[in-house]
Amino acid sequence: MKQIILISLLTLLSVTVFGQNERKFIRNGNKLFMEAERDTTKLDTVKFSNAETEYRKALNKKPNDLKWNYNLADALYKQQKFDEAAEKFKELGEKLETPEEKARAYHNLGNSQLMKQKIDESIESYKKALRENPSDMETKYNLAYAQMLKKKKEQQQKKQNKNNKDNKNKDDKNKDKDKNKQDKKNQDKNKNNKNKDQQDKKKQDQNKDKQKQNQKQNEKKQKQQQQQQQNKISKQDAEQLLQALQNDEKKIQAKVKKEKAAKAKRTRVEKEW
Repeated sequence: MKQIILISLLTLLSVTVFGQNERKFIRNGNKLFMEAERDTTKLDTVKFSNAETEYRKALNKKPNDLKWNYNLADALYKQQKFDEAAEKFKELGEKLETPEEKARAYHNLGNSQLMKQKIDESIESYKKALRENPSDMETKYNLAYAQMLKKKKEQQQKKQNKNNKDNKNKDDKNKDKDKNKQDKKNQDKNKNNKNKDQQDKKKQDQNKDKQKQNQKQNEKKQKQQQQQQQNKISKQDAEQLLQALQNDEKKIQAKVKKEKAAKAKRTRVEKEW
């Protein structure tokens, strides 16, 4: 029996020591957390980080302790680890029992979401907090602030959309203007090209007419030259022709003399008779 009693006493002592170690981690974490909060000149992320380490040591022994998990979520939030903090506060809001505790968890969840510019999500979290604790003025203020940010964001978005639309319309007008300008330019170019084509055609026609005229003149000149060549006789031909004319003239003169002599003879005969 003594041996059994001794074993029982040792077991009880071990549980007590483990419990003391867990609470020691929590005490150390709380001390570091409070020291970091007292220094308002800066955000002492080192001490908040050390507090987180102590809280995690305790939770390794007792992971389901809601209060210690709440302290860990606070330490994460103070280090600006807002996504991790939000995850913790969301779990706590679902697991905590009293309305005040649930409201506090949802309030801090909303703060974590708001710090990440998740405005719609933060509004829903603040509303959950107020459903648990409708008289919480701080949550009401934060909800109103988040709603104001949402409205401002919507107005900015609306203004941006309007500016985008105006810019688009302006761009469309500029495009239309540029298109009309380009169309006119193309039309003028086409017109100039057409005029140029017409001028080129006219010039070609004139060249053709000129060529025809030149051809006619050349043909006429060639014809004249041919005629001149035909009319023109060589020196030998001219001498032969002149000789022939002279011979003909001698024959004519001889014939005339002969006729005169015959006439004179007839005249004398008639007188003698």
